[in-house]
Order: sequence, then structure tokens, then C-alpha cells
Amino acid sequence: VQLQASGGGSVQAGVSLTLSCVASGRTFSSFGVGWFRKAPGKEREFVAAITWRGISTGYAESVKGRFTISRDNAKNTVYLHMNTLKPEDTAVYYCAADRDYSGSSIVQYSYWGQGTLVTVSS
Repeated sequence: VQLQASGGGSVQAGVSLTLSCVASGRTFSSFGVGWFRKAPGKEREFVAAITWRGISTGYAESVKGRFTISRDNAKNTVYLHMNTLKPEDTAVYYCAADRDYSGSSIVQYSYWGQGTLVTVSS
């Protein structure tokens, strides 16, 4: 599975932005997917995850209520809808996928995209 993240950009605080993670491979619909981010000077951290059917989702406390993860398996795409963006959301955002996992642990994901930069100014 190859993942391509896109949709990042430079925005003002308070606005919304949607990231997309498009996957190649016919079996993507059976993979759990997570979004992670790495801010300057910080470790990569979990943001959100979704199970292969999209029935269950999970979020980091810092984004709960503002971000929503969803997927369209017909399009091999997982989305991260980000609302009310804050300067502390500035980071490179990565999507990751795994056949057997859909949680918050970075090391459990087998496949990673290249990242897309989100910059939020105050």
C-alpha cells in the first residue's frame, strides 16, 4: 500500500482545512488508518484513527471536538477534517495504514505517507 497525503497549507487561526490520504492498492478498504503529526521540535504524535469500515474512530485529546476522521473506501481515501484550527496545530501531518491495527501507536503502522504541512498563524 502506498499513501499520498495532501491538503495542507498556510491558514489563519479559526478556519477549517481538510486533509486527504489517498491509497493505492485494492485492499486498502480492509486497513485501519491513522493520522499523526510532527510539530517543529516535538516528537511525532497521534491525532486520529479509524477502523477499516469506519465504524470506530479515536482522537487525541488535543483535537477532540475539532477534528473528524472519515473514509470513503470506494475512493481509497481517508480524510481529516480540521475545524477551529489553532497555531499549536502547526505540524507536518502524516497518514499511516495497517492491515491489523487502527489505534494510536506509531510503531504499529506498517505503511506511511510522505506528510503534508499545515501552518496556522494567529
